[in-house]
Parts: sequence; C-alpha cells; structure tokens
Amino acid sequence: MSLYGSMRTGVSGMNAQSNRLGTVAENIANSNTTGYKRASTEFSSMILPSGGGNYNSGGVETQVRYSISQQGGTSYTTSASDLAINGGGFFIVQGNGGENFLTRAGSFVPDKDGNLVNTAGFKLMGYEYKAGADPTVVVNGFDGLTEVKLKDEGLVASGSTKGAMEANLPSGAAIGDEKPTSLVVYDSQGNTRILDFVYKKTGVNQWSVEIRDRSTYTAGPPATGVIGSQSMTFDAAGKRISATPATLTTTPINNLPGTGANLGALTIDTTKTSQLGGDFTSTGGGIDGSKPSKMSGFEIDKEGIVYVKYGDGNLIPKFRIALATVQSPDRLLPQSGNVYSQGTDSGVIVTGFAGSGAFGNIQSKALENSNVDIANELTSMIEAQRNYTANSKVFQTASDLLEVLVNLKR
Repeated sequence: MSLYGSMRTGVSGMNAQSNRLGTVAENIANSNTTGYKRASTEFSSMILPSGGGNYNSGGVETQVRYSISQQGGTSYTTSASDLAINGGGFFIVQGNGGENFLTRAGSFVPDKDGNLVNTAGFKLMGYEYKAGADPTVVVNGFDGLTEVKLKDEGLVASGSTKGAMEANLPSGAAIGDEKPTSLVVYDSQGNTRILDFVYKKTGVNQWSVEIRDRSTYTAGPPATGVIGSQSMTFDAAGKRISATPATLTTTPINNLPGTGANLGALTIDTTKTSQLGGDFTSTGGGIDGSKPSKMSGFEIDKEGIVYVKYGDGNLIPKFRIALATVQSPDRLLPQSGNVYSQGTDSGVIVTGFAGSGAFGNIQSKALENSNVDIANELTSMIEAQRNYTANSKVFQTASDLLEVLVNLKR
C-alpha cells in the first residue's frame, strides 16, 4: 500500500466531507428562505488499478444535488401578492438584464412602477388581457410574456358587452299582454343607460321580448329605439325550448346624446326564462362593465388570473400568471436569488397556466417554505465533522509512517 496513496485518499475524504459540510451550512442558512430547495452531497468511489500484491487506494468524489422537485410546507399570510404553487410548476420571473428564470419563491410585492417583484428583485411574468379576451399561452418559449403590473391608472370605466336577464312569464296572461322590466348598462364612458325589456305574449306558449333604449324609444309607427328582439317558445312544463334568434344581441348605439359615448352591441343571455303560473317576476342576471371608479386592490385566483378590484366592487381581469415545468426539475441549474435556469439534462421548458396538467394551482396569501429539515441537517453536520476527523487521522498516520521511513534511510 502506497503511503502517498493513503495520504491522497485521506485528503480526498476530507475534501468530500468539506463539501458536505458546505451544503449543510447553505441549507441551514436558507432554512427560512421562501421556496428554497435543499442541497445534498452525494458520494461516489474512485477506484485506481492495483496489482502485483500492492493495493493502490483510490478515494471519493462528490456531486451536489438539489431537491427541487420536493415541495416545501405552506405558510399563510395576509398579502394577496404572496403566492404559493401546489403542484410541479414554477413561476417565470425576469431579471434586470431581461433574462427569464424559474422560481418557487412567490413573495411578490408591487414596486414603484406597479410591477410584482420578489425579495430578490425578479419580476413576475404573465400574459396580459386585451379587450377582455383570455390570453393565449406560447407553450414552447417565453414569447408574449410581459411584467405583471398593477399600477393605479386613476378613474377607469368599461362599457358593457354581455349580461343576462332572468324572468318568469305568467302562463295565465292573455295573448297581447305586455310585461316590462329594465336593466342598467354602461356605455364606453361609464355612463349608466337604462334598457327596457318588454315581454309580450304572442300565442299559446309563445312570447316575444323587445329591448328598447329608453332615451331614444318612441312608440310607432314607425317605432324607434328598439335595439334587439327575440321570440321564445315554451313546453307544457313552462321550460323554454327554443328561441329565434338563438342569441339575443342588440345593435350598437353610437353618439349617445350629450356624451359622445357609445354603447356597443350587447349579448343578453335569456336561457333562464320560464313560463309558469303566478305573477311576472324578473331578476337581472348581471351585466358587465362599470361606472368610473378607482382601483382599490387586486385579487389572484387559483388559476393565476390577476383581477384589479375597483371601488364599485367590480373585478376586471388584467393578467394571467404563466407557469413552467421541465421533465427533470432536479437537473435545473440554481442561480443567485433562488432562481433556476434550464440545464442540459433538465429537459425542455414547457409554459402553461395553473389549473392544467402538472402545473398545479396557485394559492394567494400563501408562501412555500424551504424544504430543509433542521434536525436532519444538524445530524449531517455531526457526521461530516466525525468523518472529516477520521480522514484527517488517516492522513496524519500515513504522514507519521512516511516520517519513520525517511528516518530509516538516515
């Protein structure tokens, strides 16, 4: 057995335990870091060829691995911008240099420009709602992503585009009877407009409904201000079985008097209209749009849709948070700031939305804790200390024997 080989093996062991102690130190230091993933040191033996009755000792080498796929516990907060992922997804964030990274650290707060940034300064990325339409995700890249920005834009109003009207039409009404109700809608400047819904019995189990703009309606002939109509047929049980046209849509009203605003075409859902005995009743099933109001806060749902809340209670979708997955999360490359970049062995990054596939759901007012177990780390620290000491004894013993050998020659 080579004395130099023994010393080299002892140094290899001390170096390996030093690496292990380094990961233990990092884990303990980050035990309270949101979304931090535990590092561990894996050992593998190094075998050197031996022969002729002599043993050539090898050594040990180490490789650091991260338990990125292991989810940490959840802690709850009072901030709507604190986000945790229940599932395998990652938030997509952007650094100051414009490069995108993945992270599980969801402690976001608005900066001076309204961008949601985490404690390391990375901006949360998502897709913007435009004209109220759901955004489309780019599954194989970061194209189309933008910073999730919640900046107060002052007074904001939105025009109505869709709503619903629920009514019960009395089955005992005489043919020709009319039953009126109304619905408040909002034009492009947030002005309130009143639309009258006039139901008329036209036959047995037959009704029609006209939508009239109250500000311009005049009885005929020729009647003006009628902006939509529909005929409905009911079965013997009072259930609506058909309607012509199938969808009740109004015509736009441009240049409303005295405002210069316009009321666009509306789609009104009348599928819950019934014909039953008793009095005429109507319930507005709701209308979108809003009068002028200021931003009062925001909410984020489990699918990652970011709603801006206004003073009148309306929630308007502004962004949808993007999530990403990879085939081998533990092979991602850790970077400073508790973020990860794609590695050669991690697989292709796939982008999507919460609530689908392996992305998981987003939980607002919650944070993912570090997955470090302090008790295990302290145990590992003691083991590393003892093993380091044992390896140092090997080195010291071989050194002493080498000194004896040198003295023999003298």
